[in-house]
Amino acid sequence: MLVLGCIGWGIAAYLTYVHYEGLHPLCLADGGCEQVQSSRYSKLAGVPVATIGLVGYTLILGSLALRGELGRLATLVLTLTGWGFSAYLTYRELFTIDAICQWCVASAVVMTALVVLAAVRYLRADP
Repeated sequence: MLVLGCIGWGIAAYLTYVHYEGLHPLCLADGGCEQVQSSRYSKLAGVPVATIGLVGYTLILGSLALRGELGRLATLVLTLTGWGFSAYLTYRELFTIDAICQWCVASAVVMTALVVLAAVRYLRADP
C-alpha cells in the first residue's frame, strides 16, 4: 500500500505542478488530458482537483503509519472517499467532458487498488 500511495502521490503532485505552472500535461492521447485539466470539473470550490488528490494521498500515506484498528479504519475511510471521488471524476470524463486523461485513469486505478487492499487489511485484522 505504501508503494501504491507513493505512486498516487506522484501522479497528483505532477498534475498539481502542471496546473500551477500553466503547463500542458504530457499525454499520449490527442489532447484528452489538456481538455480534462481545463474543464470546469478540474476545480472544486476553486481548488484544483489535483491538489485535492495530493492532500488525499498524503493523508492516506499518513494513515498507514497509524497502528491498530483506528489506523486501519482511517485508511479504509480515506481510500473509500478517494475512490468515490475518482469514480465521480471518471464519470464526468466519460459522460460530460467527453475526454479521457491518462493521468486521471492511472490515479483511479491506484485508488481502486488501495481501497481493495485497505478493505482486506481492515477485515483480516485481529479483533
